[in-house]
Amino acid sequence: MNRIRLIAFTHKNIDLKEIGRFHVEDAVLSDRLAHLKTQTAVSELLYISTCNRVEFLLVTEAALTETWLSSFFTAFAPAWNTTDVAWAVAHATVFTGDTALRHLFQVAASLESLVVGEREIITQVRTSYERCAKLGLTGDLTRLIVSKTIEAAKEVYTETQIAQKPVSVVSLAYRRLRDLNVKLDARILIIGAGVTNNSMSKYLKKHGFSNFTIFNRTLSNAQTLAADLKAEAYSLAELENYSKGFDVIVTCTGSSEPVVSKNIYTTLCAGDQNRKIVIDLAVPNDLDPEVLDSYDVNLIAVSNLQEVARENLLEREKELDACIEIIARNIDEFNSILRERKVELAMSEVPRKVKEIRDNAINTVFAKDIATLDEPSREVLEKVMAYMEKKYISVPMKMAREIIIDEGAKA
Repeated sequence: MNRIRLIAFTHKNIDLKEIGRFHVEDAVLSDRLAHLKTQTAVSELLYISTCNRVEFLLVTEAALTETWLSSFFTAFAPAWNTTDVAWAVAHATVFTGDTALRHLFQVAASLESLVVGEREIITQVRTSYERCAKLGLTGDLTRLIVSKTIEAAKEVYTETQIAQKPVSVVSLAYRRLRDLNVKLDARILIIGAGVTNNSMSKYLKKHGFSNFTIFNRTLSNAQTLAADLKAEAYSLAELENYSKGFDVIVTCTGSSEPVVSKNIYTTLCAGDQNRKIVIDLAVPNDLDPEVLDSYDVNLIAVSNLQEVARENLLEREKELDACIEIIARNIDEFNSILRERKVELAMSEVPRKVKEIRDNAINTVFAKDIATLDEPSREVLEKVMAYMEKKYISVPMKMAREIIIDEGAKA
C-alpha cells in the first residue's frame, strides 16, 4: 500500500483557471506521459484530467519530497521555468497509501467534485484509466485500484441519496440557459465533441432544441455528434470562416489557449450586435476575455457555477457520512484483495516448479524403474502423479492465502 501515491490539483486548493496549466492535449499526451514515467522512474502512472481537477496516481517506492516533486513537475512540463515548478510543488496535495485510495474513491463517488453527486466523474476516471492502460502507463496494481474505485463509486450512487437529484456542471449550465428563455429554434454552435459537450447536447436535444452546428478538432467526432443531433459538422479549423450567425455558443475543448478569439467571434456574429449567450465549460476558458470587453455577452462559465455548487453541497451534506462509511468499507475490502493478489503473485512460480520436479522424477530420477512397468501400471502412475501435482499446487496456495488474509484481519 505504501507504494501508492497520489498528487492532486483541484478546485479546492487552486483557482479553476490554474488547473488548465496541468492539462495535456491529446496530440502530445502519449509522449508527455511516457517521458514523465521514464524520467521519474515510477512503475505505474494514471493521469486524470477534468474541468475541475488533475490527478496523478503513481505506483513508486519514492517518497514525494519537495525535491522529488520538483523533478516530477520538471519532467511533466519541460517548458516550465523554476518559478512555475516551485508554484506546482507548493500547491500540490499529496496522498499516500490508504489516504490516496480514500481520496480517489471519494473523487469517483463525486464527494470531491465541484458539484457533489455528478455522475460524469465515474466515466472520466474509467476513460482516463483505459487511455493510460492503452498507452502502457499502468500495471496490475493500478488495474486493481481502478476496478475497486469504480465498484465503490457505484455503491455510493446506488445505496445513498447523494445523486438522487444529480446536479452536474452541465445541468447547472443548462438551468442557467433555460432561465434565459431561449427559443427552441435558437442557432446553437457547439465547439468541441467531448464528454462534456455530448452531455450538454443531450440536455438540449431532450428539451426540444434542434438547430445545431458542430465544430471539433477531429472531424469524425464532430460528425458522430452531428448525426445524433441532425446537425452540420465542421473541423475546428473552419470556425474562423463560419459567418452564418448564432444565438448560443456551447464550448468545451482541451485547448490550452482561447479557441474563440475576438476576431473569430466577430466573424461568427456576422454583423449581429444583439446580445449573445456563451456557455464556456472549458478550463482554461475557450472564450478570449477580449470578447467580453467588446461585445454584449451573457457568459455562463464553470466559475459562475461555484456558488450554486456550494449550496448544493450544503443540501447533500446529510448523505456524506453514509458515503464515507461505504468508502471506508471498500478500502478494507481492497486491502484484502491486495493481500490475495500478493499471494497469487508470490505463488505463481509454484505450478512451474512442481511440474519441473514431476518431469525430473519421471524422466531422470526414476526413468529406469518406470521403463520396467507395463502399460496399465504406467497409466496408474501417471494418474497418481497428476493428482499429487494438482494438490501440491492448490493446497499451499490456499493455505498461504488464508494465512495472509487472516493476518490482515488481525492487523
